[in-house]
Amino acid sequence: MVPLMENQVTAKVRLFVEHALAEGQSVPVSRAQAHYLFGVMRLGAGAQVLLFDGQSGEWLAEVAETGKRGGVLSVLSRTRPLQMPPDLWLMFAPIKKARTDFIVEKAAEMGARRILPVQTAFTNAGRIQRDRLQAHAVEAAEQCGGTYVPEVAEMVRLDQLLGAWEPARRILFCDEARVGDSTGLPDKRGPWAILIGPEGGFSAPERSRLQGMDAAYPVSLGPRILRADTAAVAAMALWQRALGDWA
Repeated sequence: MVPLMENQVTAKVRLFVEHALAEGQSVPVSRAQAHYLFGVMRLGAGAQVLLFDGQSGEWLAEVAETGKRGGVLSVLSRTRPLQMPPDLWLMFAPIKKARTDFIVEKAAEMGARRILPVQTAFTNAGRIQRDRLQAHAVEAAEQCGGTYVPEVAEMVRLDQLLGAWEPARRILFCDEARVGDSTGLPDKRGPWAILIGPEGGFSAPERSRLQGMDAAYPVSLGPRILRADTAAVAAMALWQRALGDWA
């Protein structure tokens, strides 16, 4: 079969699969994926689908077999290589369910490589459903055209995370106490992490510890205190424009 050129691709559906992809490979479809592809999107045999595995880029495939409980996709050719996001982590204190979902979705869309929920002194959420948040990251990558899905880590206490911190990774510390400060980011490339606090802000001991870390750079996100979900988007846009792949 002659591989299709990129401008000939007619697929409207993108799907993340947990299978290493290669030309000519058959990819099994799970029951949930079969429901989406054949029940919701009404795809039939021969229909085109774009696949990515988070490791080898994006691939064009066609539907080989359909069924209510599964199916098979046949990989035709690669349409794009793997595009890794910058080495940027987003660390945030979970808030209400829908707004936490929003943060994870936007982090995946905007190019976070890893997403770390953290338990701070004033974090309201006592636990997270990591599998559900990881599914949101997958859906966001499928929708935005990404070829990489960031890992959503289990929630960890902020003091424990900082205690084992590697100094080579700088921290963009979004400090609500510095509202209106015009200090910008240092022009230092390399691995970074963004830290967003909870709705109640950081505690005095947390702020003092971060201010004492050589790797941490406290910044303001403008003249107004932002909600946590808004702050995550603003901070990622600020970093990406200054030091990331938007620069």
